[in-house]
Amino acid sequence: MSSRPIDRLLVPRNVALVGGTWTDAVAKSCQTIGFDGPVWRIHPTRPSTATTHYFRSIDELPEAPDATFLAAPNRDVPAVAAALKRRGAGGFVCFAAGFSETATEEGLRLTRELDEAAGDLPFFGPNCYGFINFFDRVALWPDQVVGEPTRRGVALICQSGTISLNLMFSQRSLPIGYLITVGNQQRVALEDLIELMCDDDRVTAFGLYIEGIKDPARFARAVDKARRAGKPIALVKTGRTAAAARTTQSHTGALAGVDVVFDAYCRDAGIARLDSLGALCETLKVLHAGGPLPGRRVLILGASGGDMAMTADTARDLGLEFPPIEPSNVTRLRDILSERVTIANPFDFHTYIWFDLPKLHALFSESTRAGYDAVGFMVDCPPPETTDPKSYYEAIDQFISAARDAPSRGAVISSLPESMAAVTRKACLAGGVVPLQGQRDALVALDAAGSIGEVWGGARRVELRIPQQTGGATRALTEADGKAALCAYGLAVPKADVVAPDQVAATASRIGFPVVLKAVGEHLQHKSEVGGVIVNVRTPADAAAGAAKLATLSDRILVEEMIADGVAEILVGVMVDAQFGQVLLLGAGGITTELWHDTVTLLPPFTAQSIEAGLKRLTVWKLLAGFRGKPAGDVAALVEAALAVTRYAADHLETLSELDVNPIIVRPAGRGAVAVDTLIRLAEET
Repeated sequence: MSSRPIDRLLVPRNVALVGGTWTDAVAKSCQTIGFDGPVWRIHPTRPSTATTHYFRSIDELPEAPDATFLAAPNRDVPAVAAALKRRGAGGFVCFAAGFSETATEEGLRLTRELDEAAGDLPFFGPNCYGFINFFDRVALWPDQVVGEPTRRGVALICQSGTISLNLMFSQRSLPIGYLITVGNQQRVALEDLIELMCDDDRVTAFGLYIEGIKDPARFARAVDKARRAGKPIALVKTGRTAAAARTTQSHTGALAGVDVVFDAYCRDAGIARLDSLGALCETLKVLHAGGPLPGRRVLILGASGGDMAMTADTARDLGLEFPPIEPSNVTRLRDILSERVTIANPFDFHTYIWFDLPKLHALFSESTRAGYDAVGFMVDCPPPETTDPKSYYEAIDQFISAARDAPSRGAVISSLPESMAAVTRKACLAGGVVPLQGQRDALVALDAAGSIGEVWGGARRVELRIPQQTGGATRALTEADGKAALCAYGLAVPKADVVAPDQVAATASRIGFPVVLKAVGEHLQHKSEVGGVIVNVRTPADAAAGAAKLATLSDRILVEEMIADGVAEILVGVMVDAQFGQVLLLGAGGITTELWHDTVTLLPPFTAQSIEAGLKRLTVWKLLAGFRGKPAGDVAALVEAALAVTRYAADHLETLSELDVNPIIVRPAGRGAVAVDTLIRLAEET
C-alpha cells in the first residue's frame, strides 16, 4: 500500500457521504471536529433542504471525492465502489457489513465483487466504523467524537468499533492523534497503517486492538520499521483462552499453542501485550510521554504506608525491580526527612513535610535523580467539586517541577483511576510527567514500557522462518532414525542399537548395563503409554525377559545405554505455527512436562544467549543451577543440544511438522547433556 493514495483518504480536502441515517452522524462528526472542506451528501431518494443538498450518485458530484463514507446496503456497495473508481476518488470507508465476516456464500461473493470493483482504491472495512484524524481535523465517524485536535499523539488502530469508542470515551487524558478501525481488513490492514504512520512525525506510539493478523510476515516487517522509527507498540489481542486450531501429536505442539507463540513474538519483538484496555491506555501514556523506559528499575514513593505495601504486593507477578536506595541518596534524604522516616523502596515518606513545599521539592528532586528508570509519586486527590484539593495539587506541582530534566522518568500515580482529576492529568502531561490512573494498571504500564526498552536496548531482532508448507500428510521417523538424524547435527545421544528380540541380551551386554529397552515402530510414538519402555535393565536375563515382553509390540527393539546421573530432564522441541512459522520450545521434560507446564517459547534467530536466557525463565532452572546443594547441570552442553535441534529444523524448514526431544537428560557440569527420546514428523514427499 503506497502512502500517496491512503494519505488522500486520511487527509481529504473534501468528503462524500453515501447513505441515510448513519451518514447524518458522520456529517455531525465532521462539524464537531472542525473539518473545513466541502461535505457532499449522496442518497438516491432523500429530498434536498435549504441547508443540505443531496446528490443522487457519485457521478453527479462536482469533482472526485478524496474520502467517502459508504453506508449503503451491502448489495449496492460494489457498484458504488466501481463508481468511485471511475471518478478517480481517493478511497472510502465501507461501513456496511455482511461480507467475509459472515463466512456465507453470499458474503464471500460480495467480498469478491467489492475487491474487483474497487480496483486499487484504498478502503477501510467492510464492517468498519471509520476513522478520526485529530491531527488534521477529519472524522469519517458515525458516532460521538470526544477529544481535541492535537499536534502529537498516539495512533489507535482497532478491529472493533466499540473498543475504539471505549478508548476514546475513557477519562484518561490519552493524547490520540489517529483513531482508525479496520474491520475485515480486506484492503487496508493494520500492518499497512503501521508502516505508513511510522513516517508521520506526529505519531508517538501505536496502540492496537487485534482479533487476527492478516499477514504475519508483513506485520513483523511493520513492527521492525516502527522500532527503527522509535515508535513503540502496545496492544490487546483476544484469544488467550482459545484452543489451538490444530491437532498435534507432540508435547511441543500441545504446549506451544497459537496464543503462546504470539506472546513469544511480542516479547521478543519488543511489543507490550496487555490484558485490559485500562492497562493499554496507561502504557500508551508512558510511551507517548517519552518512549520506552530503559529498564524496569523503579522507585515508588508516597505519604502512605498502605499504598507502599500494596505496591509491592500488586507488582509481585511483574518484572519490575525495586532496588534499595543507594547509601549516598539515603543520607541526603534523611537530612530532608529526619531520622523518623525509614528510607526504603517502596518509600513511605510520611506527612511530616507535606506542607513544607521547599522540602517536598528537595525530596522529589533527590528521588528522581537516584538512578532509577522511573520514579512514581503515589497520591489520590479529593474530588475538586466538593472539597479543597489545594495541598494535593501543590505536592504534585512540586513533583512535576523537581522531575523536569531529571534522568529518571517521572509519573504521578493514583491508586484508583477516578482519583485523578482532568486538571492534574493535563498539568502532568504539560510538565513532562506521565499521569497514571489505577495502581495495578500503572505498575503494569511501567513494567511494559521497561520490557520494550530492554528489547530495544539489545541488538537482537526477530527473524520469522515461515515455510511454504502445504499442510498435507506427515510421517513419523522411528526413534532410532530421529536420533541418528539429530546426531548428525551435533546432538549427543546414548550408545544404542536396534536389534531383533533374540539379540537383545547380547547387545545389552556389549553396550554395558544398565540399559533401557524400547519397542520400535512408527506407530509407537508414545511408547511409555503402551508399556513399550523398560528401564534399569541390569542383567542379561532381565534383558531377555524384557525383550520377550516387548516382542508383542514390535519385532525390532532399541537397546540403549541408561543415563543415570541426570541433574534435570529438559524438553527441547520445534513446532511450525500456522502464522509465525518455526518456534523453539524449552521446558521441564520427562514425566513433568504435562504436570508442570513449565515452558518458554522462543522465536528465531536462535542463539546461545537467547536459549540460555529462555532457560533461566523456567522453574526447572533452579535444578540446572544447583538446587539445595545438588550439583549444577551442564548448561553449556544443554544449550549446544538445543542449538543442534534448531540447526536440524532450519535445514528441514519446508518439511518439518513437529519435533520433540523429550527428555534431554542434563548431567552434572562438564559431563554433557544426552537426548534419550525423540519424535520427528516430516511432510510426506509428493
